[in-house]
Amino acid sequence: MRPVKNETYLDQLIAGGAFRFDRLNIDGIDNEPVFKLNVPEMVEQETCLFHRDVSSGNQYLEFLHATVQKAIAQKAAMPIVRFADGEYAFYRNSLDCNGLYRQAENVAAIRKAMPSHIEAMRTLARRGKIATLVFPGNTREKERGFFSFLRKSKNDDSAIGFLDFLAASGIELSGGNYIPFYAVYAYLVTGRFARLLDGKSVCIINSDFDEKACEAWFRQFSSTPRISHAPIAAEYVATRWNSMRDGVLSNIPPDVDFCIVGAGVGALQVCVDAAEGFSIPAIDAGHVMNMMNGRVDKSGGPRLYTLWKEGRA
Repeated sequence: MRPVKNETYLDQLIAGGAFRFDRLNIDGIDNEPVFKLNVPEMVEQETCLFHRDVSSGNQYLEFLHATVQKAIAQKAAMPIVRFADGEYAFYRNSLDCNGLYRQAENVAAIRKAMPSHIEAMRTLARRGKIATLVFPGNTREKERGFFSFLRKSKNDDSAIGFLDFLAASGIELSGGNYIPFYAVYAYLVTGRFARLLDGKSVCIINSDFDEKACEAWFRQFSSTPRISHAPIAAEYVATRWNSMRDGVLSNIPPDVDFCIVGAGVGALQVCVDAAEGFSIPAIDAGHVMNMMNGRVDKSGGPRLYTLWKEGRA
């Protein structure tokens, strides 16, 4: 048994009984087309971290809907931000964060931005939802030691490192502030979410914006929100947000009810500042933002938990 002093934060969460691994089953979701386009190991991502008070993926969608609905009604700040591979690299000061999009110019820029990211993360944990990707495939601890490189271990411990980063920053994961990464995607592609925004003032914060495509996206669910756009840079938001903030926020209508954000690793600060500044929900939509714009190609293809079986929405 590993000494307690060497326990990871994930070990503590599970050993203490607060969290467990379970399958994220959501009625109507069809992941098969995505599996066919990717490696077989991707199926592991259907198993994720669950809080002990939640019994199913459907319950997480209910929880998300109730959370967003209440925040809109009460005009309360509610940032919802997703964290996966790119973010995990960024928070370990690695330029591996530069995948589909350029997130950081160099390691020095990441280090300089880190204090403001930690501050935003603390606000997110206190006021919003942390949607982090934690599944068996990214919680396998890598072999350590002088000869470990010879064995070329393929184990991925990136989620372990991110959770340890949270703990070291004084941020605790709880049933109140945690949501599975893919539950956010599944919720955003439901008609229930779109219809909640019917008639509301919705601002898209993204570098790309196709107004007709976004309107058509909502219209398919019989929803017609009043859509506006606050332009944001296509790169380096994660390291330059402090200099971009005022310009971006000034383009958000004062009567806004909801913000949908696409900003890569920078989405943390964008969502937190938009939610806090306008007392609204602000959600990091990522790939679903590309879907709304008719630009799935920008994500390199479809993603898990964004496709519904025929007749479901």
